[in-house]
Amino acid sequence: MEDTESIRSALPHRMESMPQFALPCLFMRGGTSRGPYLLASDLPADVTSRDRVLLAMMGSPDARQIDGIGGGDSLTSKVAILSPSQQPDCDVDYLFAQVKVTESAVDTSANCGNIVSGVGPAAILRDLVPVQDDTTTVRVFNTNTKTRINVNVQTPQGQVEFAGDARIDGVPGTAAPIQLEFLDVLGPRTGDVFPTGSRTDEIEGVPVTCIDSANPTILLHAEALGEDGHERPEELDADHPMLVRLESIRRAASLKMGLGDATGRVTPKVALLSPPREGGHVCSRYFVPDHCHAAHAITGAISIAVAAAFDGTVAESITGHESGNECTVVVEHPAGHVDIVLKLDPKSDGQQHVLSASVLRTARLLMEGQVFVPAVAFE
Repeated sequence: MEDTESIRSALPHRMESMPQFALPCLFMRGGTSRGPYLLASDLPADVTSRDRVLLAMMGSPDARQIDGIGGGDSLTSKVAILSPSQQPDCDVDYLFAQVKVTESAVDTSANCGNIVSGVGPAAILRDLVPVQDDTTTVRVFNTNTKTRINVNVQTPQGQVEFAGDARIDGVPGTAAPIQLEFLDVLGPRTGDVFPTGSRTDEIEGVPVTCIDSANPTILLHAEALGEDGHERPEELDADHPMLVRLESIRRAASLKMGLGDATGRVTPKVALLSPPREGGHVCSRYFVPDHCHAAHAITGAISIAVAAAFDGTVAESITGHESGNECTVVVEHPAGHVDIVLKLDPKSDGQQHVLSASVLRTARLLMEGQVFVPAVAFE
């Protein structure tokens, strides 16, 4: 662990009149999430010290996060940490940190596909990547999941453009389109897209699909837990017996997937699936993991779409089998829907290889400046 003086010497600015440190910060909305985008070089290298700083920065542990910049919700208690990439085929390394709201804990076991939306613009604004043409492709390496994502940012006249006509459900208004292409969607965590060896398993009497795609995810029919799958998030959050059973299934599935004890960890995630009602292919209620997402995680939607490309999964039993070189899977969620475009490589045995998953997102720079963190967090 670094000593206090070496940590302090690495920081850009200290307020001499008060016991606080100032860290450069881009505060951004990324997709349907929000949080600070920081440079790794501005944070302590030691993980324990870094996490202590992030907790103080966001105001955790506290349900309101009143003494920090967190929003008192898991969707607004997220941090992106950027650095020049160590990978020869990428531009930026991106570490995602989920800062627990009511606990003194930071989870870096998963990626956040919504926060990825802001990584491209942030990398350009922080001079990690030069502007190319009217569109700049930022090649991102997510260090949480060891996966690559291409983030295509609008950069007319050599500047990041945030205004535009693109609309995503869960965010009011419109903004410039940001196209995300996830390149490593088959087994990034375990090496197998179906780490249990089966496309559907029975866990605690419930048929489930355990898939390792953009993030490890467990898919099950909502009706198997006594739900119709179209409830509002607050209704599901109030169903305590269902949540207890869901968590029990999640922990058992995590062990079966080779991911270890999931207690206190955000992965694997869980999605309750049901037939669509709004013209999509499947309806999902996604858990993160102890409450229902107000919209939907992008990585979760990718996991559902990838599962739908394989016969014999819970998702495919609802969507029907997709074939060809490209297909779109529309996932309905509480705030609308999200469309996932899969590039497929059909095999001679009738199975498919998923080459990539793409999705439209938007992002917006909300504030740029310094975030002040009590000096005690560095001690």
